[in-house]
Amino acid sequence: MNLLSLLIEPAGRKAPVWIRVMWMLLLATLLCFGVMSWAAGFSRGSWESVWKYRDVFWKGWLLTIIISLLSLCLSTLIGIVAALARRSRILPLRSVALLYIDVVRGMPLLVLILFLYYVVANGMGLQDRLVAGILILSLFGGAYLAEMIRAGIESISASQLESARAIGFTPWQTYRIVIVPQALRQILPPLTGQFASLIKDSSLLSIIAIGEFTLAAQQVNSGTYRTLESYLPLALGYLALTLPISLLSKFLEQRLRYES
Repeated sequence: MNLLSLLIEPAGRKAPVWIRVMWMLLLATLLCFGVMSWAAGFSRGSWESVWKYRDVFWKGWLLTIIISLLSLCLSTLIGIVAALARRSRILPLRSVALLYIDVVRGMPLLVLILFLYYVVANGMGLQDRLVAGILILSLFGGAYLAEMIRAGIESISASQLESARAIGFTPWQTYRIVIVPQALRQILPPLTGQFASLIKDSSLLSIIAIGEFTLAAQQVNSGTYRTLESYLPLALGYLALTLPISLLSKFLEQRLRYES
């Protein structure tokens, strides 16, 4: 391993994953260091007022992680159910799944949050903003996951399904032994990307006063009137959550890719 191999990719193939990850982390570190240095020089002596609110940032950041994890689990469950219903032979069930997917995917998340919380949730007597926010985010993510899962299932060739039936597999055995392992291999990379999207989408829950990371930064800005110092940690905090997931997605995409 020489210096040239760290700078130039071999002809006809990509550099090893660890080299590309190393360069991305190095560039991200330099970018963060440069931004922080510029901000420190631009507003010297003004970070003390924001530092007093570090607990607000920390609690908002942790709540964002909790919301994202719970939404990912619930949206995965919703996506599996919607994908299976989308492929069902029962016409009403398939129609309901198709309507849910098309409506949710056709609406901006902000509009969906406002409508489902202020109209649907309030109409049903659901007053807990955190629970409502997690449910809304899960319904939004579930519609996209349903299409990913359906595409993964339908990527299995018909010949494999016919072979499974020929050797006497039941539908459950066909799904468990033939379909699920291959479909999971196909959808893992976009699934990790969807998790990164859920983290970023959770910032819109601040519109219904859920105290996640974005609302924490807005509160600090309102209390200190230091816009740069309030929103720079917000950007870096989201980057700290999404960058590792983005790297994981690229790693899985390479490791799980079928050879042509």
